[in-house]
Amino acid sequence: MKLDKHHHLKDEFDLSEQHAERGHRGRRGRLFEAGRMKALVLYLIQQEPKHGYEIIKEISDLVGGGYSPSPGTIYPTLTYLEDMGFVTVQSTDDDRKQYHITNAGQTHLQQQQQIVTHLLEKLEMRREIHNNDQLLDIHRAMENLKTALRLKLSTAEYDVAQVRKIAEKIDMAAVEIGRL
Repeated sequence: MKLDKHHHLKDEFDLSEQHAERGHRGRRGRLFEAGRMKALVLYLIQQEPKHGYEIIKEISDLVGGGYSPSPGTIYPTLTYLEDMGFVTVQSTDDDRKQYHITNAGQTHLQQQQQIVTHLLEKLEMRREIHNNDQLLDIHRAMENLKTALRLKLSTAEYDVAQVRKIAEKIDMAAVEIGRL
């Protein structure tokens, strides 16, 4: 029974990664697409064994801009990684749990390397935009776009044609920015 649970969880993890790779996002365009937090936490543990609090702190530092993952996100992620056999838990002298990556975790992380690299690049760019005063106008404009999209899509009165038109305008803006 336990093997079936692990097999099901692994399939779910792999599917969520594939789903996210195809560009599907949550309704709010979350910072971490499906499965990305798990990959990031595993990556951080690979660097050196860590306590849950240290993982929260490192993710806060990586993301910047005042973001901090909640314990309600990190600890279930750690439990999931432990259930999958990707990490083990050891108690330290002060009776705190310290997470260590396993060989299976190393292998899985190698398979997820492209996802982790892309995520780290995305976080670095986000940090740069948030921390660079010269880019404040870009940050403001990005937030305005996200707000406009949330407001537009929160109404039940939009159709497929409107969605395509919105996507087209965003694509056009991306092309124009690329040409600058």
